[in-house]
Amino acid sequence: MRMISLVLVVLVALIHTAFLVLEMFYWNHPVGREIFNMTPEVSASSAILAANQGLYNGFLVAGLIWGLVSGRRDVKVFFLVCVIVAGVYGGLTAKTTILYSQALPGALALLAVLFARPARTRPHL
Repeated sequence: MRMISLVLVVLVALIHTAFLVLEMFYWNHPVGREIFNMTPEVSASSAILAANQGLYNGFLVAGLIWGLVSGRRDVKVFFLVCVIVAGVYGGLTAKTTILYSQALPGALALLAVLFARPARTRPHL
């Protein structure tokens, strides 16, 4: 289960890295407009807001990487809960598919982290 939790947390971090790139660099680009079904006028007028959103996704990625590198379960749990809350909020207020693309992977990773056995540590002598 530890390996599954590791893979799922990495997957969530990669998903949010993709969100960061899309929102910060491709929002006002044909790729972003096609993904979000926007006109050039809409994407141009909302590009600053999207870049801010992308930055927040970057903070989620940084927190998940911190949790992975440090091995701290509490850090992974905190940032996965943040991912889930953001995904649920986005799914309820912006686009329903956000529940599946953000909240669901975060929830699966959180469950895996919670049910994974902690790494065995050697007793201090």
